[in-house]
Amino acid sequence: MKRCQSIKVWTVVWMVSLLFSLPLYAAKVPAKAVPADLQGLSGERLARIDGLLSQAVQQQRVKGMVALVARNGKVIYHKAFGQMDEGKAMQKDAIFRIASMSKPITAVAVMILWEKGLIELNDPVFKYIPEFKEIKVLQVDSREDKGYRLINPKRPITIRHLLSHTSGISYGFWGQDFVADCYLENKVSDGLSVTEWTLEENIKRLAKCPILFHPGEAWEYGLSSDVLGYLVEKVSGMPFDKFLQENLFGPLKMKDTFFVVPKEKQGRLAAVYEPSAGGGLAKLNRKVVERAALSKTQSLIYDPFYSTSERHKYLSGGAGLHSTVEDYLRFCQMLLNGGKLENTRILSPTTVDLMTNTFMGDYKMWWIPDGGMKYALGVMTITDRQAAAHSLPNGSFYWGGFFHTRFYVDPKHNLIALYFSQIRPYAQVDDVIRKFFNLTQQAVEK
Repeated sequence: MKRCQSIKVWTVVWMVSLLFSLPLYAAKVPAKAVPADLQGLSGERLARIDGLLSQAVQQQRVKGMVALVARNGKVIYHKAFGQMDEGKAMQKDAIFRIASMSKPITAVAVMILWEKGLIELNDPVFKYIPEFKEIKVLQVDSREDKGYRLINPKRPITIRHLLSHTSGISYGFWGQDFVADCYLENKVSDGLSVTEWTLEENIKRLAKCPILFHPGEAWEYGLSSDVLGYLVEKVSGMPFDKFLQENLFGPLKMKDTFFVVPKEKQGRLAAVYEPSAGGGLAKLNRKVVERAALSKTQSLIYDPFYSTSERHKYLSGGAGLHSTVEDYLRFCQMLLNGGKLENTRILSPTTVDLMTNTFMGDYKMWWIPDGGMKYALGVMTITDRQAAAHSLPNGSFYWGGFFHTRFYVDPKHNLIALYFSQIRPYAQVDDVIRKFFNLTQQAVEK
């Protein structure tokens, strides 16, 4: 039993690209940029970003993007490049599928419940979702003849395991054969395509499938954040989208963040592009199904239609949100400010520190061979920049999304950077995003 090599290749590309993005500080987030020299950044060095991103568009490596840099609560750089759709220039307020950048938002929702005393991080998940009480662990007895056994876990999955991705829950598109096949047979959605069933139904389907290891004994990226979204529903008694609106998006004035883009705003939704067989880029206007080489499993399914479809019902806490660069900046600024933005407090400073600096163990992540960074409770944190070969200082945290969106927060320099585009796969633009984040760091003068 082994991972599909083709899936692992693009997964490595995706994960490695995540290594180059990260934090913020300050008060208000104004709409207009201020001169870079007023915030200790070099305007001349920031101007290099223009050439980098313009060239990527001109060479048809990416159709378009929006980039933003903020320091001390002030927007220093905010520009749009290329096109957001055929014949339509990219706009700074374009709406993007942020995919896995939904995960930090879901983590904050969970910590809101924790601060209210409604949950404990070491609570077993089955306390709130009974279907997880009978979950089993997959034990592989023989790789050659696909011999499997299902055994009882040494300990139950806890909320902390879900937040840190140490629950044993995987994604169907890179789990072991038996688990991936179980996801397929039970129609478990990964949240990246039109899904006509609800969050509750999807998580109950997921609970029928085994986990890859005993909770707390390894790290595996997967649907843990989706389970957290359903847990928020169960504990709060509110639909997940309504909870986020009332407790996060509304208070933070994130007016363009949602699971399904409203009709009146769909004209601002950036299209997804893919490499064209004839060269250049073509608009993705189809459902993509990639099958694993060693399994009957539909290993990766995604489409651009879930963003606007009235049939889409699944509120994926791990991959389902859409947002703008400005909206996500407000979320990042809140975290950099220790849980507060302007006059609104979402979390306490100690809770933000818990989220960004709590690590469950020294687990090996197969896509970070040299270490230097650890996944905390919803974000990846730089712990040793030399080992990570990273331009970001220790204590910086970041994450990114499947369709090529990234953020980083750098508390040492009170700096935030965001880069949003929409392309699959994006191996051909990995260097662009790395260089963009490096340029933001090189612009710091004092």
